[in-house]
Amino acid sequence: MGTIHLFRKSQRTIASKLTQEFRLVAADRRSWKILLFGAINLICTGFLLMWCSSTNSIALTAYSYLTIFNLFSLITCLISYWVMMKKPSPAYSFGFERFEVLAVFATTVLAQLGALFILKESTERFLEQPEIHTGRLLVGTFVALFFNLFTMLSIRNKPFAYVSEAASTSWLQEHVADLSRSLCGIIPGLSSIFLPRMNPFVLIDLAGAFALCITYMLIEINNYFAVDTASAIAIALMTFGTMYPMSVYSGKVLLQTTPPHVIGQLDKLIREVSTLDGVLEVRNEHFWTLGFGTLAGSVHVRIRRDANEQMVLAHVTNRLYTLVSTLTVQIFKDDWIRPTLTSGPIANNMLNLSDHHVIPMPPLKATDNLNPVTSTPAKPSSPPPEFSFNTPGKNMNPVILLNTQTRPYGLGLNYGSVPYSSVFNQGLGISGMGATQGFRTGFTHVPSRYGTGTRGQPQP
Repeated sequence: MGTIHLFRKSQRTIASKLTQEFRLVAADRRSWKILLFGAINLICTGFLLMWCSSTNSIALTAYSYLTIFNLFSLITCLISYWVMMKKPSPAYSFGFERFEVLAVFATTVLAQLGALFILKESTERFLEQPEIHTGRLLVGTFVALFFNLFTMLSIRNKPFAYVSEAASTSWLQEHVADLSRSLCGIIPGLSSIFLPRMNPFVLIDLAGAFALCITYMLIEINNYFAVDTASAIAIALMTFGTMYPMSVYSGKVLLQTTPPHVIGQLDKLIREVSTLDGVLEVRNEHFWTLGFGTLAGSVHVRIRRDANEQMVLAHVTNRLYTLVSTLTVQIFKDDWIRPTLTSGPIANNMLNLSDHHVIPMPPLKATDNLNPVTSTPAKPSSPPPEFSFNTPGKNMNPVILLNTQTRPYGLGLNYGSVPYSSVFNQGLGISGMGATQGFRTGFTHVPSRYGTGTRGQPQP
């Protein structure tokens, strides 16, 4: 008998996972129309590539690449339906919206790579221009134009519709918009079609078909085969210029950047949140584009100790939810504590105010170069200590704590009631102070004489 593995997960291949997800999408009737247009697109692309080979036209090849781009846009639309069906999982807590962003980015980059390939082939053809057969050149042009326009007008491609409106205008759209303003000045009824800007995909299909029609006429009239290469370069440049702004926009979404048009609104909302009752500080705010038209964000809010956390959370979420649909708010209360000088009780023999009194000490010149913490000579440029609590130094008037208690050690020396470290000195005698006395000071290098003295006895 073989080994029995309890709770062993079945290993699924990538193909089986893709098949399962495809069945999930195909179960929705909205995707049947997309699958039908995708099948027709494959047939149309196959015919166009055969006609490109028979006519030997590089311009028709460049225009056929738009049909291939149309096929990938249909796949992107299927991914958009799949994203709407899927729910967030532990591995993808924000959902699967970034998959359609990645699909748009990959499709537009692929179209630009195809345009670069056409430019490379056209450059080689300028050196040796082959003969172009116009038998099916015009037929292929109208077949591709009709199918591309019919597909775009029949299917609502949500990702590309959003990107085409949100991305910056291409140079082709700008030039057509200038011509449209002049035309609409003569015929105002056309303003609803050409202004403010045309659909970039419809525009490039019409412009490419127009270039191929001019190519066909010039080759038929004058056998000017070089115009086919020039038209291919024009179509490639228009394709690259149309796809580049969309690639930039979708790339910025993938990089989790904040859209420029909402930065001002977000700043205004953050200021409103910071003025809410109980809110002390709003920090570590970060907002990014999760998908097309979806903002996500996280923010830390510091509140007062007596504030209601749930109430503040509700107000903050209500203010930011108008722009940020996926929001994470972390609430934490103020934990500021006033610093204390001592961390424990003071011993009875450490400080007895009844046995000590303070005597002002005249300033000494030698103390200017002393470090009040280490009692070592400090550099003239060294700053005073950041925290010094009642520590004698050059920023405070020095004091001497007088201790009159004595201990009979047999040598006539008097000590304080508590032993001190090497920072403090013991038995500092000063004449004229009465009985033998001990002093404690923070200055260890004061030029004084150590010893004992009695009233009236001169110091040696």
